Amino acid sequence: MNVDLHCHSTASDGALAPSAVVARAYENGVRVLALTDHDTVEGLPEARAAAQALGMQLINGVELSCVWNGSTIHILGYGFALDAPVLAEAIASLHKGRWLRAEEISRKLALKGMPGALEGARAVQQALGDSGNAPARPHFADFLVNAGFVKDRGEAFRKWLGAGKLGDVKQHWPTLEETVGTLRDSGAWISLAHPMHYDFTRSKRRRLVTDFIRAGGHAIEAVNGMQSADQVGSLSILAREFGLLVSAGSDFHGPGHWSEIGIYRPLPEDLPPLWSKFRHEPAITAV
Repeated sequence: MNVDLHCHSTASDGALAPSAVVARAYENGVRVLALTDHDTVEGLPEARAAAQALGMQLINGVELSCVWNGSTIHILGYGFALDAPVLAEAIASLHKGRWLRAEEISRKLALKGMPGALEGARAVQQALGDSGNAPARPHFADFLVNAGFVKDRGEAFRKWLGAGKLGDVKQHWPTLEETVGTLRDSGAWISLAHPMHYDFTRSKRRRLVTDFIRAGGHAIEAVNGMQSADQVGSLSILAREFGLLVSAGSDFHGPGHWSEIGIYRPLPEDLPPLWSKFRHEPAITAV
């Protein structure tokens, strides 16, 4: 694929620096890339410089956390200006919330006999590349592995950090409506990230999409890495029914993880891709 609208760097929970993510994407044939780190745009200037040197088009991107119906949901925003005041304010709030969340995860793990988690997760994070952002759950997972509390990341998430587990702290996130509103006010194109990752029934997922559209969303991520063809088909049906644009991306976090940058299942040809807006309206990528 020559387009990838979902990937992460060391600015959030990825394993590679922004410039290294761009270089790897280029090597894999990507020519239009959006770096979408969690709740931060810290990595975008470095990524943009690397993309310009390679002749790639970099789309300003971000993946914002929010709460809908008691569940943590991720919203992708694209094409905003880096100096959009409302987005800067929201990210500053999320930055504080992520540190509170990290402290709470560490407190809960300590109560279960696993002390020093915040310091350990921060050490993992800093070994990958210094960042002022709070360590995320993958950093905590690696700490648990390094400390011998679990055998691998998968066990860390199954036992302690996955959805509904002790480390799934969500009380600091804004609402879905607030988050979509922030992105709209920032001039962004807005996509609902990986709708199949949430453990919802079909009817609950449909309600999520309905509320997302009502709030002002534009697209759904119909393809996320190598998710199953059946899932792509189900999301494609929703996109057609609601007349939505669709986004697609690898959701790359690092080499050896579940996805590779620039590689994901094909998008059905009849669906309108969100990236067509970037090509027809290049001004939205300005910073």
